[in-house]
Amino acid sequence: MAAPASPPPDDPETLKALLAEERAENERLRQIIQAMQRHRFGRRAESLPEDQLLLGLEEAEQGEAATLAAADSEPASRATRVAERRRNRGALPAHLPRVERVVDPASLVCPCCAGTLHRIGEDVSERLDVVPAQVRVLVIRRPRYACRACEEAVVQAPAPARLIEGGLPSDALVAQVLVSKYADHLPLYRQAQIFARQGICLHRSTLADWVGRAAFALRPVHERLLETLRASGKLFADETTAPVLDPGRGRTKTGQLWAYARDDRPWGGRDPPGVAYVYAPDRTAERPLRHLSGFVGVLQVDGYGGYKALADRGGIQLAFCWAHVRRRFYELAQGGPAPIATQALERIARLYRTEAEIRGRSAEERRAQRQEHSRPVIAALEPWLREKLGQISQKSRLAEAIRYALSRWAGLSVFLEDGRVELDSNVVERAIRPLALTRKNALFAGSDGGGQHWAVIASLVETCKLNGVEPHAYLSDVLTRIAEGHPNRRLDELMPWAYASAQDLKAVA
Repeated sequence: MAAPASPPPDDPETLKALLAEERAENERLRQIIQAMQRHRFGRRAESLPEDQLLLGLEEAEQGEAATLAAADSEPASRATRVAERRRNRGALPAHLPRVERVVDPASLVCPCCAGTLHRIGEDVSERLDVVPAQVRVLVIRRPRYACRACEEAVVQAPAPARLIEGGLPSDALVAQVLVSKYADHLPLYRQAQIFARQGICLHRSTLADWVGRAAFALRPVHERLLETLRASGKLFADETTAPVLDPGRGRTKTGQLWAYARDDRPWGGRDPPGVAYVYAPDRTAERPLRHLSGFVGVLQVDGYGGYKALADRGGIQLAFCWAHVRRRFYELAQGGPAPIATQALERIARLYRTEAEIRGRSAEERRAQRQEHSRPVIAALEPWLREKLGQISQKSRLAEAIRYALSRWAGLSVFLEDGRVELDSNVVERAIRPLALTRKNALFAGSDGGGQHWAVIASLVETCKLNGVEPHAYLSDVLTRIAEGHPNRRLDELMPWAYASAQDLKAVA
């Protein structure tokens, strides 16, 4: 019996199916190419980066200032401009030291009758001045005293404790090196160049030794910070790469800096904000399991699957990030006409409009408003996404974006039932940015130990920033107290939020 004949290659239905499959594949490849082009040549965020926007504004403001300076050559215009500047510049902070200078007339003899002039008042003006950073030498003298009667007893005060015994730096200088490296993102070789301009030869390896010793001394404070955050009922978590030099291989390896953050201010929580970084040589799921041992509550994260092991362990509920969902649709909408992605963005935007209105309210109020305004959006969005998923090629990037959202829908909906939960994990992503700046300038850490030092010091610096504490003053005091033998049972006294907040900075211009 003859076998059934296969459909001819020119069969209209077969050709139509093959053509549709080829078009879908071409569209998927086109979207991948456009995404790669945007990654290489385009913006990295969904909105114009603030730093880039400020750079543009700076250029415009400088041009305007040059134009006004040229116009100030006319006396009438100059007088008007000076009056405007005096009216708008505000008051200088009262805590700044004042250096007074009295400007008297050349002669106190009356030009009319040659009598002696007397003061009837004065005009006072203030200008903001700066004294460039000046390195100084602290000389400590410890006199020895003896008794003239017995000539045997010799009394001398003990030497003040030092963080680095027998070393050159004061605790304040070590703190300055730490803040410059981890808050201002100045690599040690640049700091060595700055010292050299003042005639002080400090090799980069010397500064590295100071950083290492300071990080070792600060480890108990860092551990207590992480322990305190683990005791919270809600945390954010994220991770970023940390290139580390790999001796013997002639290249770097990729470590990870895990970030665990707490910020209850959006819903009026009383716990102070903080962030703790932990270095690890890899990105396995075992790392957060170990870091968050004992944590019970809500953990808000991105879509990384490694966090699932935390939820499987029990006691932890994962809340996912809508910003990561939105970003996938945004990339598609930016690549060309994409009506489904554009409509998805419009629906997600309604959630963010509600969040903007309830920011700062109590957790109960936030939950009530979300139930009224956000729940209908979520209830309509899920079936709509499933419907659209059935109408498009399953190999397209749009299908990937939809599947990403639907596979995490339970975690994306947690915010509806818990007013403490944010719509996204931007809190911890903001805490990651300083690490990226340090990484960009320093290129890599010298070893796994250097990655651990990075995590310890950056945790304290960034927690200081979150609590309005000046990092240099904080680290100077903490290092001094540790050198003097501060007991570990009182580590809570060394937490950044235990220090008085920096004075409010008021606009002065």
